[in-house]
Amino acid sequence: MEEDRNHKKVVYVVSNELVKLSSLLPSNKNRSLLVHSLVKEFGLLNPDAGGSSATLLPLRPSPADFKQLSAYHDRDYLEHLLSGDVIATPNHSQSGEYGLEEDCPSFPHLPDYVRLVAGASLSAAKALREDKQVSIAICWDGGRHHAQKAQASGFCYVADCVLAILALKRSLSQAETGRSLSKSRVMYLDLDLHFSDGVSQAFYSSSSGSSSPQVLTFSIHHAAPGFFPASELAALPDPSSPSFDPFTLCLPLERGASNKTFSRIWPLIERIKDAFQPDYVVVQCGVDGLAGDPYATWNWSLGGEDGSLGWCIDRVCNQWRRKTLLFGGGGYNSPNVARAWTYLTSIALDRPLPLDADIPDHGVFPLYAPSFTLDVPPGTMVDQNTDAYLQQVEEVLGKATEAIRNTMGNAACRG
Repeated sequence: MEEDRNHKKVVYVVSNELVKLSSLLPSNKNRSLLVHSLVKEFGLLNPDAGGSSATLLPLRPSPADFKQLSAYHDRDYLEHLLSGDVIATPNHSQSGEYGLEEDCPSFPHLPDYVRLVAGASLSAAKALREDKQVSIAICWDGGRHHAQKAQASGFCYVADCVLAILALKRSLSQAETGRSLSKSRVMYLDLDLHFSDGVSQAFYSSSSGSSSPQVLTFSIHHAAPGFFPASELAALPDPSSPSFDPFTLCLPLERGASNKTFSRIWPLIERIKDAFQPDYVVVQCGVDGLAGDPYATWNWSLGGEDGSLGWCIDRVCNQWRRKTLLFGGGGYNSPNVARAWTYLTSIALDRPLPLDADIPDHGVFPLYAPSFTLDVPPGTMVDQNTDAYLQQVEEVLGKATEAIRNTMGNAACRG
């Protein structure tokens, strides 16, 4: 699916209510406020600012209704999650059953938060799907990739990524495409430090046995004993295993993963994209792998060289020529999250901000000490991703690419 790149539209999902509710999330209090404030302070919300070929369109989301949420979630879970009881009686006997404890506690306005975050992600997907001029949609408050069908998990209460993918993969009508009924293909790429268990499990084996695969998930993350989330799917896949699904891919990286490692693995990602030929690309841009995050596991930088986060997102947004949905995700140094997603917004608009740009003076300016600049540079952590391990990764993903190519070729023949 190719669109007019001479003048692209970039949709940015935001509203005062969305910022207010997202800022209540216990794991990331006030993070949403920092992110959207910094994007605004850098002037990125001004349509046609900077004279680029991109137009930014702020989009006010509508809350998702029960029917939209139940496109994936279990009815009993939704009824409990959206009821007043979940707030009034947080220690309700069913709360543990539904994961509403420990890392997913109840908090004020939780039902409203769930409806609006899901609605924000669905609004972004709808804009991409229905407006031929929209090339990129940005929803930084989305990206809740751990939520399960009937359970909250890992700071995630609603599976907005899954709901958005389901919306994008719906068959496009002849009226929408100008051609016969067409099934859309969606590639989900997850860059968060943590494995996208909720999304990967939702689509595991759904495409490998299909005559016309529609969804491919690819999670790049850290995995180790005791590291959340524990899942057999988080490991590097074994192409010789009977359970191998080339449309559910995982690439666990060792501690200290740096720009150099991401630069090396990126061609593998692009080959998989080329084999699958998606109509839509959904990218979860969790930034808990950036240097300076409290998890202190990877040593990724925001920009400055090949393999940096900004370099990767620039490849997706400005070279892949696919309709793209950018989600947020993890990230627990909130000023650095605001820096990162502001920079990625500027990249999506094809007018990247200078990394040495000064943080504008605004209400939360002191939080950006000591540098008071946009950049998130790498630290001194040693990259433990050895050449031998990365050669193994290249071999495994090479076989996966071939399997995808064969499957898609057979699907084309049958079509």
